[in-house]
Amino acid sequence: MTGKLYGLGIGPGDPELLTLKALRLLQAVPVVAYPAPEEGDSLARAIVASHLPGGQTEIEIRMPMVAARFPAQEVYDWAAGEIGGHLEADRDVAVLCEGDPFFYGSFMYLFGRVAERFPVEVVPGVSSLTACAAVLGAPLAARNDVLTVIPATLERHELAQLLRDAEAAAIIKVGRHLQKVRKVLDLLGLLDRARYVERATMGEQRILPLDSLEEAGAPYFSMILVHRRGEAWT
Repeated sequence: MTGKLYGLGIGPGDPELLTLKALRLLQAVPVVAYPAPEEGDSLARAIVASHLPGGQTEIEIRMPMVAARFPAQEVYDWAAGEIGGHLEADRDVAVLCEGDPFFYGSFMYLFGRVAERFPVEVVPGVSSLTACAAVLGAPLAARNDVLTVIPATLERHELAQLLRDAEAAAIIKVGRHLQKVRKVLDLLGLLDRARYVERATMGEQRILPLDSLEEAGAPYFSMILVHRRGEAWT
C-alpha cells in the first residue's frame, strides 16, 4: 500500500474559487506541498490558508521563479523525493497548484517524476484564462471562433504570425515582454481590441484597455485578451 498524490487546482487567487472536491481533499490529507519563491511567502498557500485545518505536514517547494530549466529541475527532483517518501509511508499528499494543474502548471513536472511509481489524481481548478474573461465581463470566443493561447515569450515574428490569423487570443506570460506584445498588436491593428488583466480575482486586481497601459513591464500574474471582432457576441 502507498499513499496517493493529489494535484489540487486551487484557482487564480480568490479563496472562494476552490472547488468542493479540492477543499475536501485539502482538509483530509496529512501532507500538503506547495510552490514558493526562494524567499518570502507562498501565494498558493496564502490562497488556501483559511481552509487549512492545521496539524498537517507542509512541504515548501522553493525555487527561483525564472524560465531556465536549471536549477528548477533539480528542485523538482528534490520535491519528488520528499513527496515520494511520504507516499511510500502510505501518507496521501496534496500539491497545491495555482489555477489548473495541467494548464501550463508546474505540477506537470512533479507528475512526470511520480506517476509511474505512485497513484496520482489531478483535480482541475478554475484557470487564469477563464478567470480573466470573467472579471473582464468579456467572453473568450463564440460560435466557430478558434481560441489561440499564446505565450508572450515567443519571438516577435512568431507572435505576429499567430495573432495575424487569430479570431480570439489569450496572451499569457506577459511580464517583461509587454512592450514587444504591444508593438505587435499595434502593427496588426489590434491594439484597440486588446484588454489587459492583472492579478485576476485577487485584491490587487487591475483591468484596463491595453492601449492605456503606461508601464513598460507587467507582473507574472497578467494576461492580455484579444478578440478580432472586439466583442465575441458581435
